[in-house]
This record gives sequence, C-alpha cells and structure tokens, in this order.
Amino acid sequence: MKTHRWFTPWVLTIPALAFLLVFSVWPSINTLRLSFTDAKPLGGDTDFVGVENYTELLHDGQVWTALLNSAIYMAICLPLLTILPLLLAVLVERKLPFIAFFRTAFYVPVIASAVVVGLMWTWLLDDRGLINNLARWLHVIQGPVPFLTDRWLVLISAISLTVWKGLGYYMIVYLAALGNVRKDLHEAAAIDGAGPVRRFLTVTVPGVRGTMFLVAVLVSVAALRVFSELYILTGGKGGPGGKDQSLVMLIQQYAGGFYGNLGYASALSVLLFVVTVVPMVVLARLNNRSDS
Repeated sequence: MKTHRWFTPWVLTIPALAFLLVFSVWPSINTLRLSFTDAKPLGGDTDFVGVENYTELLHDGQVWTALLNSAIYMAICLPLLTILPLLLAVLVERKLPFIAFFRTAFYVPVIASAVVVGLMWTWLLDDRGLINNLARWLHVIQGPVPFLTDRWLVLISAISLTVWKGLGYYMIVYLAALGNVRKDLHEAAAIDGAGPVRRFLTVTVPGVRGTMFLVAVLVSVAALRVFSELYILTGGKGGPGGKDQSLVMLIQQYAGGFYGNLGYASALSVLLFVVTVVPMVVLARLNNRSDS
C-alpha cells in the first residue's frame, strides 16, 4: 500500500498559495509601503515621506465627509439588509402557487449589472425622469424633487439602490439557513399556542442567528466600500460640491490619471481597511457575547 509523502498536500496548495500571494498579500504589503511615500502612477523618483500622508488625511475635510457618508450608509443598510431579506425569505419559503416566479423576480436585480441598474435608477430619479413626471401628473408636487442634485437625497437614493439590489442576494443566504431550522420546533411552538410572530421571534431568529451575523458583516463591509451606486448616480462627481463621495471614490480620484498621488491614495486605502475592520470586530464581540 502506497503512502503519500508529508509534503504532498503542500504541493497541491502551491497554485492557490501563489495566487493568494501575488494578488492579495503582495498588493496589501505594497499599498502599506506606498502610503509612506509620494509615489506617482507613472513612477519616477519616489521619496519616503513618513507619516505625512496620514497627517494630511487627518486634516482633509473631504476624508471626514466621506467617513460621515460611509457611516450613514452602513447605519441605514445594516438593519435593512439584515432584517428585510430574512422576512422576505420566510415569505418565499412557503410552497405557494407561482412562488418560484417571485423568488426569481426578487433575485433578478442581483445578477443585473451594477452599471445598468445604476443607469436605470438615474433615468427614474432624474428631474425629468419617470418618478418626477408621474408625481407631477398626479399633482403631488409642483416642481421636480432633486433626487440627484440634493446632498442628502443623493445619499438616500444610493442607499435605496443598494438595498433594492441586495435584497435578493441575502434572501438566498437566509433561505439556505431556514432549511436547517427544525420543523418540529415550529410545530411544538404552535401546539403551545404561539402565533406566527411569536414563532418567528423564538424559533426562526435563534435558528438563523449565525447567518444573521454573517449577513451583518457582509453588509457592513459592502456599505463601507460602496462605489458604483454613488459614482453612477452622481455622474462620477460625488454629488453637489463632492459632498456625497465615499472613501473608495476618493481613492479612485487621487490614484487616477497621469499625475495622481499614489502615496496619498494608498494611505486612504489603509484607512479604509482599518475602518472596515472596526464593525467586523464589534459585530464579532456582540455575537460572542450573545453566545455566552
């Protein structure tokens, strides 16, 4: 009987490890290195500037505005995309006529291109778009609602787009988790006189608590890294006066072009990483506390 040598498993993992090192680990290390320099996209002389980039971003008003936008984005998306998809999954889990059609309809926005969806919403929310024209025709408004030109309405419109597009994806995640919730627990609760709401709170929610934590982490990270929605709805300008930019939009702004500042963009990338890790740690602590 032949036996495998001790290094055989490691040899099999070489392609995956090489891919991880080349496309993940090395770019991360290089980004951290560049954040302490004044590197340019076209190369040339690169000088070590220490923590100058980090000092500059602490006094950059655009950075603090982007952080505020990201915090608002996450604060609204987190509860909506954690709870609404669960309610939707509970509804479509039932075996009803045409339920497969509704499942597909809810999932279509997920597979649609972010650019296409963003353009559709731009046409809908424009001053001469469908929503404003319909509201004027119904005499609900006198003038157009500035969905795409008001500082806060742009942000709310982008959040609405994110929620609408993400509902179907997280619904599928919850559907998989609901399949593991024991049916006899629901039957026992029903025999004890628990209604649908009581069974949902005492049986369904505890049964999918781990999945809720996973969804919360995914939503938090996605909200802090938002780019496409805000970029498309604002035409790449970041809203009126650039007040609706996200951190990712700032990174793209500073790193783009022939004369971009890669050093400063790298410092912003490091800041984005730190900001992204914070809610993950907080959610993990809350999840561990609830388990204990």
